[in-house]
Amino acid sequence: MLPITERTIAPGVTLRAVQTNKFKTSTLAVTFLEPLSEETASLNALLPKVLRRGTRTCPDMEALSAALDDLYGGSIEPVVRKKGEVQCVSFWGSFLDDAFVPPGTRLLEPAAALLGQIILDPAGDGTAFLPEYVESEKANLLDKIRGEINDKLQYAMACLRRTMCAGEAYGVGRLGSEERAAAITGQALYARYQDLLRTAPVYLYYCGSADIDRVEAAFRSALAGLPEGDRRAIPATRLVEAPAGEVRRASEAMDVTQGKLVLGFRAGRRYRTLEEVARATLFNAVFGGSTNSKLFLNVREKLSLCYFASASLAMTKGVMLVYSGVEFANFQRAEEEILSQLRACREGNITPEELEAARLSAVSSFRAALDAQGRLEEYWLNRFFSGTDFPPEELAEAISRVTLEEVVEVAKAIRLDTIFTLTGKEA
Repeated sequence: MLPITERTIAPGVTLRAVQTNKFKTSTLAVTFLEPLSEETASLNALLPKVLRRGTRTCPDMEALSAALDDLYGGSIEPVVRKKGEVQCVSFWGSFLDDAFVPPGTRLLEPAAALLGQIILDPAGDGTAFLPEYVESEKANLLDKIRGEINDKLQYAMACLRRTMCAGEAYGVGRLGSEERAAAITGQALYARYQDLLRTAPVYLYYCGSADIDRVEAAFRSALAGLPEGDRRAIPATRLVEAPAGEVRRASEAMDVTQGKLVLGFRAGRRYRTLEEVARATLFNAVFGGSTNSKLFLNVREKLSLCYFASASLAMTKGVMLVYSGVEFANFQRAEEEILSQLRACREGNITPEELEAARLSAVSSFRAALDAQGRLEEYWLNRFFSGTDFPPEELAEAISRVTLEEVVEVAKAIRLDTIFTLTGKEA
């Protein structure tokens, strides 16, 4: 089991370090945690892109690339994610681990220093961002938001979330809206930047061979300019325990040849503890989260009602989505069969073979996370949100102990809330 250390290095600033010699690269990440809202989502999405354009000492992309080349070809990329009703504004750095550079060479400290410069010392005069960077990245953000409609499945899932979670922050997209993005000014963006640095809780992550004291010292030095003060607590995610009234339905017609059917369910709770996450993970694998699931084997393979059918469970929000690609004529039958498979789970109609195949798939997935630094960082970010610290190996072991009765208990709590269909215009 990999050694994991967590330290609070300042009020509202938490460091979690994974010490390992198995990777040739080390990972450094800085994440600011902001409440997801319509008013600030596009500002927060634009901010890291503008910051990544340059610092005062490396004022453009060419100079930044040269600085990264000097660090044996390292990389630092902006990442914007949505976790429950929290928007994660991150910088993700990957550098050759010190164990693989010439003796006497240190990369951790200069890599962390460059990361800190990008975050705290942007190109400009210290009172505003460079207007050309703001306008260029704003145009890119608008193109990305407008382009979301091109991925019809993701578009349908976003429509489902907006309908199902109207009035909830969960319905807001991670990039915000085209209208809000188009209205961004350089002044508003810089004000948002200053507020984020001053008030947002900060999560620092490291994965590599360096000891924790050295990692802490590197982050402390790199982020010494971070404003001091009272930071907010980790933003909360609102739980809606049950659907409000009858099942809601929404539909949209587009010029498509394959329909999309998305069903949104309320789980009635969040999943946080080791046992809760293990049970929910195995249920999702049995129902629709693997190629051995009931949805895949029955709705897709046996009955040929759809091109694909899968389920995903947002554990911090207590929302499950089932999404499928369907012929227009099969919408009703596919919906009925999806719900039939959920009833089978509730009634315990799960064979030992189905349960063990799903268990193997879920356990293998978490064990595979140990071999990919990106997945490891994502895993530990999820744990940070839930206030837990159990490692992937421990979760895999807990999944191996989940019983059929515990899977059924999770299934019984799932309630259908909203159905969205994306149909063809001719349909």
